Amino acid sequence: KEELRLAIQLKGEEGIALLAHWLTWTARCQIPAFVALGAKVRRHRVAIEASLCSGTSNALVESTNTKIRVLTRVAFGFHSPEALIAMAMLAVGGVCPELPGRQRTLSLELSAA
Repeated sequence: KEELRLAIQLKGEEGIALLAHWLTWTARCQIPAFVALGAKVRRHRVAIEASLCSGTSNALVESTNTKIRVLTRVAFGFHSPEALIAMAMLAVGGVCPELPGRQRTLSLELSAA
């Protein structure tokens, strides 16, 4: 388990080599959970290796989906979906409307950039 975690942390060719080593270990392993996990990783190996090479993941998408799911729970009492859409745009959409009677300070503009 720790070797798989290390392979994902290493990235690049080192990560791919360690992943291959871990997969050969799971093929010889007697623990059913690791055998099943190895089979799942083998099925998705091309995508995993592409992720190791490019360094991309779906963490940002998953985080955004979770935040929107929480906002959906909060918005159950609203009469229309427009309120949920507005909350989502404010929370995760990057919308920062000008507030009436207030001036934007330089520190706020720098933190938004």
